[in-house]
Amino acid sequence: MNNKYDIIKIGIVSISDRASKGVYKDEGIPALKEWLSSAIDNPIEFESRLIEDEKTVIEKTLIELTDKKKSDLILTTGGTGPSPRDVTPEATESIADKFMPGFGEQMRQISLNFVPTAILSRQTAVIRGKSLIINLPGQPRSIKQTLEGLKTEDNKTKVSGIFAAVPYCIDLIGGPYIFANSSVCEVFRPKKARREKP
Repeated sequence: MNNKYDIIKIGIVSISDRASKGVYKDEGIPALKEWLSSAIDNPIEFESRLIEDEKTVIEKTLIELTDKKKSDLILTTGGTGPSPRDVTPEATESIADKFMPGFGEQMRQISLNFVPTAILSRQTAVIRGKSLIINLPGQPRSIKQTLEGLKTEDNKTKVSGIFAAVPYCIDLIGGPYIFANSSVCEVFRPKKARREKP
């Protein structure tokens, strides 16, 4: 990897009572690592956590990844439905400096192309310090769809995924410059904010 690329620090948090207890194998962390590694050209330092669906545990984990580990981007998966144990959005919002509701709106819009129950999902995003935290769906297929967006048969973007806005958001909050792999996901920046690849 070219050493002129900034290192991107990414926290991944899979939130599941059963997976954290070993009842079944977690699929969220490997799915996210695989997608992010294909979508980002920069070197990535991952910090992964598999935790139960407890508000205080989620809060503590997010604070650790933002304040101590200095993650530029934190992606959570799981715990965003309407059931009593789904508390990821509440925990995320409780430690936030700013809310970024547009990410959740776009994720639901994408998912509605596949299932009408997408309106039951409560994904959201926030900023804490210089970290962007995004709550993603729990299923690997949905994770990929919401990050990448919808494409036509000839692989052109039909509906932008949320990752299209992530690099510029991180620019605006003072984070490193992310170079994306356009064959995976087209990202958007205003012309004045774009850089040539090293």
